[in-house]
Amino acid sequence: MKLMTQAQKNKMIKNHNDQDGSKDFKAVIKLFDPTGSGTWYLSELDPNTNVAFGLCDLGVGCAELGYVSLDELSNLKVKMGLGIERDLYFTPKTFEELQKVA
Repeated sequence: MKLMTQAQKNKMIKNHNDQDGSKDFKAVIKLFDPTGSGTWYLSELDPNTNVAFGLCDLGVGCAELGYVSLDELSNLKVKMGLGIERDLYFTPKTFEELQKVA
């Protein structure tokens, strides 16, 4: 499965380019480990490095805002040889909303 659609990628790159340090964008995509508890809610993407920004929750009780390499996530194999998947039904949410459930 592709980690994002072209429209989602374009939106995340636009968010990255529009960021001036004071803007709080909604998460555009939700990625998750289908066999575990890792979840990434991502809002921005640097097209030069393929590094995304968002709320990262590895399921250990301390979700945090940070950066993650999409190259690494796309190559990650979890239990049963599965890869990271995109939540097809996720609707954009603010990080404040997401931190309440993370």
